Amino acid sequence: MLEPSNNDELPVIPGKRYFTIGEVSELCAVKPHVLRYWEQEFPQLKPVKRRGNRRYYQRADVLTIRQIRALLYDQGFTIGGARQQMTAEVDKPEEADMTQIVREMIKELEEVLAVLKS
Repeated sequence: MLEPSNNDELPVIPGKRYFTIGEVSELCAVKPHVLRYWEQEFPQLKPVKRRGNRRYYQRADVLTIRQIRALLYDQGFTIGGARQQMTAEVDKPEEADMTQIVREMIKELEEVLAVLKS
């Protein structure tokens, strides 16, 4: 079986609440031992563990795994680089939010200037 080269070729994620490691392995074209390793390397990846330490992944976990997979396999990042990239995406606010913050700062500075002039 050929592994999909990018996420566009991966199967559609079914509308289930929880997925086993085997199901996630098939959905993301990544072997189970790689998924267990990624759990140690990426703090964003925290599957629910139940009876007998069995892992159950949620849809958000599957999407995160696909994102990690794309960074590592498609974009050529190292584990460390992919981890940094994932952390940076969580930390950076959206551009629209940043524009709003800048507008508010300008307004506040203009108010301070008006007080100083009077």
